[in-house]
Amino acid sequence: MTAHQQAARQCAGLFRLGRDVEAAVEMVSLFEAVMPEFERAPHALQAQSATLLAQILAAQQRQDWLCVADNLEYELLELIERTAST
Repeated sequence: MTAHQQAARQCAGLFRLGRDVEAAVEMVSLFEAVMPEFERAPHALQAQSATLLAQILAAQQRQDWLCVADNLEYELLELIERTAST
């Protein structure tokens, strides 16, 4: 598991524990770290990453912390793995 994947899991855990302010700060750092990798990925993965990040931010706006956590822990982890293997 990469450092980015571990960070995504940790961030998801914080959201699940109701520590949304701390989790949001970590999520910003995580997004800043993974964005350059997504930008170098093939176009299809770039589009998927943009869609996923928009979904995560929309869930955050709704304060749907479980949705944010699920997207971070499952969808983002998978996308990071697929991006790393290209």
